[in-house]
Amino acid sequence: MTIAAMKANADNKNAIPAKDELFFINGSQGKLAARMSLPKLLDREKCPMVILSHGFGGDMTFHLWEPIICILNENGIGVLRYDFNGCGKSEGEFQNMTVLNENEDLMSVISYVSALPVTENISLVGHSQGGVVTSMVSGDCGSKQIKCEVLLSAAAVLREDAIRGITQGAHFDPWHLDQPYYELPRGLKLGRAYIQSAITLPIYETAAKYTGPVFIINGMADQVVPFTYAQLYNKVLSGSELVLIPGEDHTYTVAPDYAVKLVTDWLISKLK
Repeated sequence: MTIAAMKANADNKNAIPAKDELFFINGSQGKLAARMSLPKLLDREKCPMVILSHGFGGDMTFHLWEPIICILNENGIGVLRYDFNGCGKSEGEFQNMTVLNENEDLMSVISYVSALPVTENISLVGHSQGGVVTSMVSGDCGSKQIKCEVLLSAAAVLREDAIRGITQGAHFDPWHLDQPYYELPRGLKLGRAYIQSAITLPIYETAAKYTGPVFIINGMADQVVPFTYAQLYNKVLSGSELVLIPGEDHTYTVAPDYAVKLVTDWLISKLK
């Protein structure tokens, strides 16, 4: 689906929310909670826009987002962050979440942002499962619609996890899914549809269609997404750069300031 085709689905396409005001965008399973922060702009001035997508079961409060937003705003770049369906303040049940309907959520957010009068171009940043969604949506949209993308610990391992029968600590037989959902240690319910779709998810095949600039980052001590998955992204994405951080974990708690600097320096170099 092209950006032009999606524009009709955006709510209040010309409305610009106040800085960091909570507002809602139509998504795949209902309303998606979102916040937007723009730099200081002159009348009718446009700016690059970056969309931030969080990881599995997370929300828009991911600890790297605030410092990234501040630095990008200071450099004339706008940012929108949001909660996927069933997460944070968004509508929907987590049990019904799949990577495919998260892809639809991001498409809806892109549609909204593309219709704003301040938008010059759109870039994407995604962490963990949000990185997978970012990579696949970029592949579907193409470089004419997505200026550049950043993948933080993109969880392409989720397909192999589903095939092995263990996702986020939940155990199951992927070929005999006899329950509507499976309890996760963190109290969430992993839906059967998530597993069924994950098993055949064409992550790298879809991501590889994107030919624009890509920045791939992964911690070498990541126990959730081994850095070899980042290396494969780097292999299949023709315009990609890869940075592996020694000793860093999945959520960048070892040296978060360094991760923020990597992301913001790269985005500023591509968007200014």
